[in-house]
Amino acid sequence: MATSPILKFYENTNVFITGGTGFLGKILIEKLIRSTSVSTLYLLIRPKKGKDVETRLKNLFEDVVFENLQKECPKFIHRIVGVSGDVSLPDLGISKTDRQMLVEKIDLIFHVAATMRFDENLKHAYCVNVKGAQEVLKLGKDMKNLKSSMHVSTAFSNCHREEIEERFYDHPLHYEKIGQILEQMTPSEADQNTKSIIGQWPNTYTFTKSVAEIMIKDSSGALPIGIFRPSIVISTYKEPLEGWIDNLYGPTGICTGVALGLLRVLLCDPEKTADLVPGDMCVSALITAAWDTAQKHKGESNTKEIPIYNYVSMDNNITWGEYCNINSMYGYKYPSSKIVWIHNLSFTCNVYIYLILKLFYHLIPAIIFDLIGTLFFKNLGMLKMYKKIHKLSDVLTFFSLRQWKFSNDNIVKLWNKLDDTEKNLFFFDMKSLDLWAYYKTYVHGIRKYILKDSPDSLEAAKSKQRIFYVLHNILLAFLYFTMSIFVWTIFKKLIIGHQEPCVDINNSIAI
Repeated sequence: MATSPILKFYENTNVFITGGTGFLGKILIEKLIRSTSVSTLYLLIRPKKGKDVETRLKNLFEDVVFENLQKECPKFIHRIVGVSGDVSLPDLGISKTDRQMLVEKIDLIFHVAATMRFDENLKHAYCVNVKGAQEVLKLGKDMKNLKSSMHVSTAFSNCHREEIEERFYDHPLHYEKIGQILEQMTPSEADQNTKSIIGQWPNTYTFTKSVAEIMIKDSSGALPIGIFRPSIVISTYKEPLEGWIDNLYGPTGICTGVALGLLRVLLCDPEKTADLVPGDMCVSALITAAWDTAQKHKGESNTKEIPIYNYVSMDNNITWGEYCNINSMYGYKYPSSKIVWIHNLSFTCNVYIYLILKLFYHLIPAIIFDLIGTLFFKNLGMLKMYKKIHKLSDVLTFFSLRQWKFSNDNIVKLWNKLDDTEKNLFFFDMKSLDLWAYYKTYVHGIRKYILKDSPDSLEAAKSKQRIFYVLHNILLAFLYFTMSIFVWTIFKKLIIGHQEPCVDINNSIAI
C-alpha cells in the first residue's frame, strides 16, 4: 500500500472540506481517515441552532457511520479541526486568523457544501451554490501548497439537455449578471421571478449548480481544480457500513413511502433509467479524481483545461420500474414494524390520471383516517404526512419521466489507471457492482437507519404485514360484493324494470 501513487499523494496532507456534516461529507471524512494517511482534516462548520462548532463537531462523530472508526482508531478525532464559517457569507465567514492558517497549511480542497433543496429560494440558492463556490475558489488561489481542489457538482447540472458529456456548456446568462439581478430583489421577488430566470432548468438547485460550473471555468485561472458530477446518490454499498443512509432525499423517500404502504401511486415512466449511484463508491471516485486532477495539472500546466468527471450508472443501471419492483420485493421480505398498509404501487405517465389516483389512493383515505382519529381524540396527521410524501415525489417527477445519455470517459480512464491495490481500496467501478446484492442492503439500510427498526422486530413486522394482507383481501371482497350488488341493481332498473307488462287477452276481451 505504501507504493500506491494515490496513497503517496495523500500522505501527510492537510485537507479542507466544506459540507462535512452532510451525507457525502460524512462518508468522505470517514474514508480519508480510515484509508489514507492524511495529516489533518479541516472542516468548515456553521454554528447552528445555538450550537457552537465544538458541539456540532462532537455531535457529528456520534453518528453511527463513524462507529467502526471509533473502534479501529479511537484517537482519530485529534486529526480533525473545526473551522467556524458559513459558505453563504463573504470570505466563507472565516476569521482572519483561521484564513491565514488555512492559506499556510492546506494541500487539498473538497468543496461538497451546497443547498440541495430543489424548491430553495433562488436568491439563497445562488448565494450558497454559486457565491460559496466563488469564495472557495478565492481561498484556494491564496493557498501556498494547494495540489488539487475538487468542486462537487451534479450530473444533472445541464439536465435541460438530452446528452451530457464531460465538458462545460455555455450558459444563456453570465453568472455576474444573474448575481446583479438577484441582488436587487427581495427573496419573495426572487420567488416570483424564478421561472423566468432559470428558463429550461427544472429547479433552482440544478440551475445554480450549472451557473457555478461556468463561474469556475471563467475564474479558476491556473488553479488545479476539477469538477466531479455524481448522479443521484443513495445509500452506501459496503463502506463503512452496508446500506447506510441518513436522509430521505429523492428515491430514498419514495422507497420509504412504498415500504410503509403509504405511497401507492407515482407519476413516473417505469421504462426510464434510474441513474443511481452508491454513496461510498461515489466518494471513492471523488478521492481518486482529486489525485487525477493534480496529475493532469502537473502534466498540462500550459493549458487551462479543467477535468470533469461524470459519475453515473450508465455501465450498470436499472429502470425506475425495476427499482420500485426490487425494493417492493425486498420490502415484502423484510417489512418495517412501522408499516401502515401493504405494498402496492401504481405508475402513470399521465398527469391527470395521477391527480385522480392521488385523490382516491392518498387524500381521501387520509381524510377518513384523520376523521376517525378525531373521533377518538387522536391526531393521526395523515393528511399532513401525505403533503410531505407528495412533495418528495414531486421533486423526483422531472427525473423519473425523462432519460439522459451521459458520457463518462474520464471516470473509465481513471478506473483503468488504478492498480489492483487501489481498485480494492477505492472501489468505484459501476460495471462491477452486483445490483441485486446492493439493493438488498439498500432496503435493509432504510429499515435500520431511517426507520430505526431493530433486527429483532422482523418477525413481529411480518405478522403485522400478514394481518394487513388479510384485511386487504377482506376489504377487496367486500368492495367487489358491494359493486356487484350495485351493478345488479342498476341492471334491474335499466333492463328488467323497463320491460312491457304482460297483457291478459281474455280479460281484455271480456272487458
